[in-house]
Amino acid sequence: MKKCGVIVVLCVLILINDVVARMTEKQLQAAVKLVRNMCTGKTKATTDDIDKMHKGDWEVDHNAMCYMWCSLNMYKLMDKNNRFDRKSADAQLAQLPESMQKYVNKCIGQCENAATHFDDKCYAAWEYSKCMYFCDPEKYFLP
Repeated sequence: MKKCGVIVVLCVLILINDVVARMTEKQLQAAVKLVRNMCTGKTKATTDDIDKMHKGDWEVDHNAMCYMWCSLNMYKLMDKNNRFDRKSADAQLAQLPESMQKYVNKCIGQCENAATHFDDKCYAAWEYSKCMYFCDPEKYFLP
């Protein structure tokens, strides 16, 4: 009987380990707000430039580009060589609300090689973010 109990406990632990904790839409909005607040202060990006990007106008100054680097860096989406970190993105994809899975997966695939200016981390992040926006502007959710 003890062996049966141990086996049941092990099976439950394995199942719990395989369950992915997804964020709710509300939790995602709170995370985006937190990153936005932190990165705005760190980079001195203006609210006007951030809002412009969310409206599809990507003609912004370098501070706003650095704001995008800060955001992607906080989400661990860029590696030390200023390239998109697909492995980290895939790991985080499972944590997003289910309603966003398809969009994010499609746009990651479309944009993971969007950057061309790796010598400037801010510019590279801006290129990735711009691509994510134009992949599907209605669903864009980066800070």
